[in-house]
Amino acid sequence: MVNDNKDHLNEIFHALADSTRREMVHMMSQKERTVSELAEPFDMSLAAISKHLKVLERANLVERKVNGRTHLCRLNTESLSQATEWLRFYERFWSNRFDILENELLKAKKKEH
Repeated sequence: MVNDNKDHLNEIFHALADSTRREMVHMMSQKERTVSELAEPFDMSLAAISKHLKVLERANLVERKVNGRTHLCRLNTESLSQATEWLRFYERFWSNRFDILENELLKAKKKEH
């Protein structure tokens, strides 16, 4: 199970490593989008947009609903939450380290005066 979680996080971070996909995620954070709407701001073919969407779907960041010829894409916030939780751990880790560093610098400054 732990390995599955690592693999899933790898997929998520791989998907988010690309600026086009991050922008698509941002667009879907506001509302569901059709593939055409997602493609609109980019200078690339619908086939290229579709490949980006497949990467997001493999990472389980996007769910696609097909209604006739219309493909509606929406953000899967649960997968995004898993990545956020992983990042929060390291945020707490570094915040703690910076607090320790700040205290040491204040002690050194007091010794100087």
